[in-house]
Amino acid sequence: MARTSTFLLAGIGLLTMAFAQDNRPAETDTAPSPAFNTNYRTINHNAFKPGEKLTYIVHYGWVNAGEAVVELRDVEQLVMGRKVWRAVGRGRSLGAFNTFYKVDDYYESQFDAQGVFPWIFQRRVSEGGYEFSQDYFYRQHTNEVVTQEPKTHAVPSSVQDMLSAFYYARTLDFSNAKPGDVYTIQCFLDDELWPLQMKFIGKETIKLRNGKYRCLKFQPVVQEGRVFKTNDDLNVWITDDGNKIPVLAQAKVLVGSIKMELSAYEGLSHPIAKL
Repeated sequence: MARTSTFLLAGIGLLTMAFAQDNRPAETDTAPSPAFNTNYRTINHNAFKPGEKLTYIVHYGWVNAGEAVVELRDVEQLVMGRKVWRAVGRGRSLGAFNTFYKVDDYYESQFDAQGVFPWIFQRRVSEGGYEFSQDYFYRQHTNEVVTQEPKTHAVPSSVQDMLSAFYYARTLDFSNAKPGDVYTIQCFLDDELWPLQMKFIGKETIKLRNGKYRCLKFQPVVQEGRVFKTNDDLNVWITDDGNKIPVLAQAKVLVGSIKMELSAYEGLSHPIAKL
């Protein structure tokens, strides 16, 4: 149960934290040296926009364990003279889970609207009486992240936090993807640099409680025998349309199974691939 909150924000976690747990860099890996940079990345993207809201129900076995909500909002103030959007993710336990393992988590990322890379990241975790906070400042102009200790970490250009990575993954072009293709996203979380990797499996039509969806199926590239026994133990389906939103994630973990399912959506940029 110690990792329940990872999946309460499963739309985020199954594309970031779940991958990171099994792709820890070797101890010999070194971070790049800081360098001043004003040539920020620009991406032509239209998969999401402010006003989008995605709601998920998380099942632990046969039980409705929690709810996850991810919203994207506009922000008036600029950061380093650049337009910023604010993503907020909330995860909470439901029903019987509140009696023995109450979860109330909050994530926030202020990321660059054009480059889809973070400037500020906040994390507030409350899980079964255990609480902790993270405040990261992404100095993209110097390729550094400053944490709350404070401590400065050298990172690659345009490195992601765990919430902005959820949106950046949706800017990737999968139109020519072939089964077996691997996509990598550099992410900084829990005071370390993580290479988040996901492998394209193919196209599938899946049926959820609220209808059928045309999807693209992905699996993380993991080290077998840790949180997940094999690559097959974690699967994510995203809509095969311009939105590229996760609609289903299933995971077999060492203490059971977890499923995240899209239950509601609003403010999408494109018609959803629902049959």
